[in-house]
Amino acid sequence: MEKSYLEVNLSCIRNNIEKIKKLVGESITVAPVIKANAYGLGVRALKEVLEEEKIEIVFVATIEEAIHLRKCGYKQEIITLNELLPYEVEKILEYNIVPGISDIEVVRRLNEEAKKKNRIQNIHIEVDTGMGRVGKRPEEIIDFAKEISKMTNIYIEGIYTHFSSADSSKEYTNAQIEKFNNTLSELKDLGFKFKYIHSSASAGILNFENARFNLVRPGIITYGYMPDENIENSIGLKPATKLISHVVYVKEVEEGTAISYSRTYIADKRRKIATVPLGYADGIRRTLSNKGKVYINGKYAPIVGNVCMDNFMVDVTGIDVKVGDVVYIWDNENICVEDIAKLCGTINYEILCGISSRVKRVYVEE
Repeated sequence: MEKSYLEVNLSCIRNNIEKIKKLVGESITVAPVIKANAYGLGVRALKEVLEEEKIEIVFVATIEEAIHLRKCGYKQEIITLNELLPYEVEKILEYNIVPGISDIEVVRRLNEEAKKKNRIQNIHIEVDTGMGRVGKRPEEIIDFAKEISKMTNIYIEGIYTHFSSADSSKEYTNAQIEKFNNTLSELKDLGFKFKYIHSSASAGILNFENARFNLVRPGIITYGYMPDENIENSIGLKPATKLISHVVYVKEVEEGTAISYSRTYIADKRRKIATVPLGYADGIRRTLSNKGKVYINGKYAPIVGNVCMDNFMVDVTGIDVKVGDVVYIWDNENICVEDIAKLCGTINYEILCGISSRVKRVYVEE
């Protein structure tokens, strides 16, 4: 038995992929985003699920993530979303990766490397319609595409944009969609054709049917979580994780006893305190000190004192608790990831991605 582990239900992930496919329809390619080790769930175990669900394309952020997928045995087309540095182009060819690129000098270098290997290298180009991160502005993309089209060993397989506010602003997102559509029209008039056109991640998929094009990039909804608490789970997604630990110590303390670093909690009367072997090095945010709670034996137990690097303490006064009892940090019923995120002033993405490698991933099927 593991003291602490992130339980990942692979059946839930299968369900979620199937629900997304049903929503967007057969004509649209579903290409999950599995960056950041599949948002903390673990890409290695996800491989079989994606193969069974006939996923042909996956997205990651970095070259290092793409290489890791290849070493895990991923055969799908792997597309990277982060910008490349020039020295990374050799790895693109070595590991058969398709990069998103916005820098013409990097494309030139990639073209030269592809020539040496007598290969055609696919790329995707990004239009910055309002994210303000990377990508060519609409007024720059035409010349960018024209310049690339002169290169003998580069094929522009796809074109894409990224929405900044698909979870919060219909007006702004529609403006981005309009800019993207106008850019596509200009390129089409010039004779450009793209195998893949994509713009929508999780919030875009759920909120903007007019922006699915022929490929979508589901991220957090693949794992059963909504991209924003105000978006309704209307398609039957199932949260795929539970964070579970066990009580390792129980003690009675007298009134006036200080708990944990800096004495931020002082017992106001005789209390029963349990220690849980997870801390901020595992992804339990220190913000939860004297604020969060866990679920033990059918009851809530508040976190008391500062969260330590390797442990935190909870008040189990009035609860029948012994060493070895199961502790749910979240279970999707009594405590949800979103509840924890709200207490921490952040989003569910950060809570999931923040669970460190010290916490074992345990995979289950329904």
